[in-house]
Amino acid sequence: MDSAISEQRQTLSSTADNGLKIVVVGGFGVGKTTLVRSVSEIRPLNTEETMSQAGEGIDDTGGVAAKTATTVAFDFGRISLDAHNVLYLFGAPGQERFWFLWDRLFSGTLGAVVLVDTRRIADSWYAVDRLEHHGTPFVVACNDFGGTAHTPAEIREALDLPDEVPLVFCDARSRESSKQVLISLVEHLKNVVAADPEHGPRPVPEPAP
Repeated sequence: MDSAISEQRQTLSSTADNGLKIVVVGGFGVGKTTLVRSVSEIRPLNTEETMSQAGEGIDDTGGVAAKTATTVAFDFGRISLDAHNVLYLFGAPGQERFWFLWDRLFSGTLGAVVLVDTRRIADSWYAVDRLEHHGTPFVVACNDFGGTAHTPAEIREALDLPDEVPLVFCDARSRESSKQVLISLVEHLKNVVAADPEHGPRPVPEPAP
């Protein structure tokens, strides 16, 4: 454990002085840990624990019966945008019993990704509701688990998603696909700032070429 923390610290540039926070939320087992892990430039910190009988009857494992581990606090990853700006990724736990953590995790957040499993779309509705309550800009990313295909219109209707909120499709296991989700969020944040400079989030620096 100590060596892993030391290894992470060695990758943090001493010039980085502006941290930008993004939260990844969604229902139980939608792939939040996988997305943070795939895109982070450091070995991500995660708080996954083996699922036990104590969670039976509490956590809804419908559609994810093969899942053997679950996040019990949050996941954390990091991406350098340039020498002075870094992006911090926080993956929130999806079980209802951990939702009380979300409001605090949203504090100081630049924007968010709502990850959706299209086999269980309704499981991510609460994340959309809380982000709208906090006024936090977000995009919705549908993680590909196979199953019945849904049109973007059907997904928007199921989540009661406003037209201005971007909806994208991804494979959270793919670094490139996860990067495209974050790029979509950055572009959305810039549009929000352009539309309302006084009340929008802080402008996002362009990544170094």
